[in-house]
Amino acid sequence: MTTATFNLLDEPWIPVRWTPTASPSTGEGRPGRVGLRELLARSSEIAGLAIAEPPANSALLRILYALTARVTGLDEAGPGDWGERRAEVVDAGGLPPQGISDYLSSYHHRFFLYDPEGGRPWMQDARLARQCDSDNTAGVNKLIVTRPSGNNHSWFEHASDTAPDLPTASQAVLNLLVWHYYGPSGRCSSREVGGVKSASATAGPLRTALSYHPEGDTLFETLLAGLVPPQSTVKREQDQCPWEWEDLPDPDAAPAVPAGPCARLTACSQHALLLVPQEPDGQFVRDAFITWAYRGGRIPRDDNFLIWQVSQQGNRYPRPADSGRALWRDLDALLLKESAGAAQPRRPWVFQYAYEVSDYLRVRALGFEQEGQAKDTQFVDASTPPVLEFVERQSARSALPVATLRQLGEMFGRRLDRAVKRAWAQYVDDAKADAGTWAAQAAAGYWPGAETEFWHRFADLDRTGTDFGAGFDASAARAAFLRLATAAYDSVTAPVTRTQRGAKAASDARIELYGGPRKKAPKSPERATEPAPPHRNDAKADHG
Repeated sequence: MTTATFNLLDEPWIPVRWTPTASPSTGEGRPGRVGLRELLARSSEIAGLAIAEPPANSALLRILYALTARVTGLDEAGPGDWGERRAEVVDAGGLPPQGISDYLSSYHHRFFLYDPEGGRPWMQDARLARQCDSDNTAGVNKLIVTRPSGNNHSWFEHASDTAPDLPTASQAVLNLLVWHYYGPSGRCSSREVGGVKSASATAGPLRTALSYHPEGDTLFETLLAGLVPPQSTVKREQDQCPWEWEDLPDPDAAPAVPAGPCARLTACSQHALLLVPQEPDGQFVRDAFITWAYRGGRIPRDDNFLIWQVSQQGNRYPRPADSGRALWRDLDALLLKESAGAAQPRRPWVFQYAYEVSDYLRVRALGFEQEGQAKDTQFVDASTPPVLEFVERQSARSALPVATLRQLGEMFGRRLDRAVKRAWAQYVDDAKADAGTWAAQAAAGYWPGAETEFWHRFADLDRTGTDFGAGFDASAARAAFLRLATAAYDSVTAPVTRTQRGAKAASDARIELYGGPRKKAPKSPERATEPAPPHRNDAKADHG
């Protein structure tokens, strides 16, 4: 095999997990990796992707959603009712073989990973070989996002720029996709277009964001659940993926606005890349060009798999990935059309339709906690039990108790944080003292138990729709979260309670667990003799 024959439709590069009932492909059993053709054809036998890096998983899912839409004809609203057509695919139990064959045959030539003739390697720009400095490439350590490059610290793994370990083609492709979706803004390799050199890139469309995906028992269910109905005006001839473009875009021109869901899923990258294969077979990649895709302008940021919320300045932005935040704390924002809170979170649009595929869909959260520019902190990967049967459109009676349950859990988490900080400040007699250690210990003691409590009570909610309150006991839930907060508080403050000052500080601050000290409202002249109603000073903070 030569680099000219390494085609991603047929070469095994995607790690997968098979269902227990999947039949062996060969006498050696089920392969650990498959190409795109086998993945689509056997999606009903594949349990899911086995990609270790969450941003690569998230990026590849978007590619697969677009391919699924193409091979099923669900990339356009008609003919007929889109929902009924998707239901027919669900009932068939697999993606249509003829649709797969027709589409992949048409674009087989655009799925080569390398193109030694300078043509159209998949999701790459061959022009970089002449527009960038071949003596100052990015290198494979820059390409692989878990490796340090240059003078950066080693966080995920150790690597050397002088003698880098060459990544496999599979690793290179997955990291190529991470760059397209999560690439940083700021300084990059210089690219010369039209006689002008530039070296500044715009952040990728998913940079810093947390992505939420409906997940079924098989990849087949997952891919169909990830589709949303396109608008009636969308035509596949205009709504193109990068490998379908007749020509590569002009880097000096403003990027085109996506014309539909397939372009929105696959064609919003702000980066341009080119992989350099290790000859002769291209099973490894020895170098990479990484630079900007468009000199100016930015593709409008929009995505059906993000929770969108509003900043204090009124700007719309996606909920950021936070490796310290458990997924259950976002659950009501995934189930409710309008969730409580000043940020006005709106659930990902995909959940408006996902439940129609299966009653037992889970939610998978995938992301990368990072800053807009170079700093990367931690991957985020979490999954819920089956929850999409609780979407508000399906079961409003159960969806609202879920929101209350989440609010109670978070309220006592905030109260616990205030309590330990107040106790520490009083104990050291310094209102500005740093209580970070106590706060971290208290959080570590509270949040895992709160998550367990949440899922326990979530599992007990009535699923029949006959109980107006879904069988939810708010008072019992409140008491349970209070017990967890109290236990965490006592554990953190116990070492100082052996002294009189420590005991008094812990005792005085404990009231924060119950909402803080009550303040009397000012008396009006007309009612000076009447007692003022109590008012909790943290009512606004604890409301949601």
